[in-house]
Amino acid sequence: MASAADNPMKRPAAQSAALSVVPAKQARTAGELIQHGGSANNKRLVSAGPSRTSSLHAPIMLLTGHEGEIYCGKFSPTGSILATAGYERKIFLWTVYDECENLAVLTGHGGAILELKFTTDGETLVSAASDKTAALWDLEAGLRIKRLKGHEKLINSVDVVRRGPQLLCTGSDDGTIRLWDRRVRGHTHSFDSGNAVTSVAFGDTGELVYSGGIDNSIQAWDLRRSACTMRLRGHSDTVTGLALSPDGNYLLSNGMDASLRVWDIRPYAPQDRCLKILSGHRHSFEQNLLRCAWQPDGRRVTCGSSDRFVYVWDCASRQVVYKLPGHTGSVNETHFHPKEPIIMSVGSDKKVYLGEIEP
Repeated sequence: MASAADNPMKRPAAQSAALSVVPAKQARTAGELIQHGGSANNKRLVSAGPSRTSSLHAPIMLLTGHEGEIYCGKFSPTGSILATAGYERKIFLWTVYDECENLAVLTGHGGAILELKFTTDGETLVSAASDKTAALWDLEAGLRIKRLKGHEKLINSVDVVRRGPQLLCTGSDDGTIRLWDRRVRGHTHSFDSGNAVTSVAFGDTGELVYSGGIDNSIQAWDLRRSACTMRLRGHSDTVTGLALSPDGNYLLSNGMDASLRVWDIRPYAPQDRCLKILSGHRHSFEQNLLRCAWQPDGRRVTCGSSDRFVYVWDCASRQVVYKLPGHTGSVNETHFHPKEPIIMSVGSDKKVYLGEIEP
């Protein structure tokens, strides 16, 4: 018999609260952090600082409540909601503005959650976990509406197509990349890369899927031909993160070789597709899957680092424009707000930071 968590029908919010919503600790503002152990004068210094660039409640917000390492975090397409998850198998939903209150905690995975993605309409959240499954969550109801099973080992990564049919792709330690249509049961395509897959990303039109793994290369899989049509070589260690540029012409990759690379994936690009190599961040013995992301206008890119800093580069100059402190553990994922100059970071120190930057 199907459980309530697997029922694809939406539930009223009141009913979902009794099923899966658990309160978390309230977020703190940067002002409160400074006041702790200090004086009221310290708090006034915050308000007298540089002019504000965003609608955040304070220039820096610290969100607390996770009890385990946080591996992933994403803003919703509207920028009003933030989702975070990690080792403790729970997904935390937060408001981005005002006091950054915790809206809900979604439960159901049996293993650590390794990546999160919102669908383009912002109504559904997709998660990939070490319990060999991916899941779709209805955010309005706070319930899991679909569970994707089929991988034989843990799922490291998931992505959602930007347009067209409601397709998802997943990459797993079993060496396969699987395509899923949320309207049907089971996967629709499966590609065997031959090695553990640690990151996946759709191309702009959804006809290609890019995968990176422990063989240090990036492969492009053509859904129409059901074959690998391109291989990007350059990293000298595992590829831990992939992100498609806002215009769909470039692919950003992060590797355990401590390099961030920008690739030209246009159809008639030169054979040497690696355009830029960015450096400064670090990977460590922890071998966490450090993700990467583009700013919505494509001018900057960001990724986490094992040295506890958040790195932001200017794409044109290839220079580090921000090296942001605050975390006391590895920064596992960073993400730009879709509409405002705000950057989010999550880390192994169980903390979530929101901070405003220059436009």
